[in-house]
Amino acid sequence: MLMPSIFGENLFDDFFDDFVKPMRPSTGYRIAPTASVMKTDVKETENGFELDIDLPGFKKEDVKATLKDGYLTIQAETSKDTDDKNDEGKFIRRERYYGTCSRSFYVGKEVTEEDIKAKFEDGILKLAVPKKETKPAVETTKYISIEG
Repeated sequence: MLMPSIFGENLFDDFFDDFVKPMRPSTGYRIAPTASVMKTDVKETENGFELDIDLPGFKKEDVKATLKDGYLTIQAETSKDTDDKNDEGKFIRRERYYGTCSRSFYVGKEVTEEDIKAKFEDGILKLAVPKKETKPAVETTKYISIEG
């Protein structure tokens, strides 16, 4: 909805949004801003997979990796406080920001935490996940005793 700037919004915000926001080709819907968070490159190697996850602006201590039920989950969380005061100690500007994002990858139930190698460098989380063969379940015949 177009509203004059005296109501707290720019008159042309909605007009330019149609040209700036990318669209998902198959549906025609707008892509959410979070679609660009945690971009991941997955490379298959002879022994496993290498994942490079982009986490710009995050520190190593902000990133957590967990493995549960065969799912590797990467979670990143950050917060920032900015306080600008004038000479008298009154706030000119005070901003707070908190953000969190996560992604999950199925790596198989055979993979353990010790198998996965992780390294955080220059805003990129690098993970090495080995390939593990699923062990076929051996069927055992169990007999039921029949009385009589």
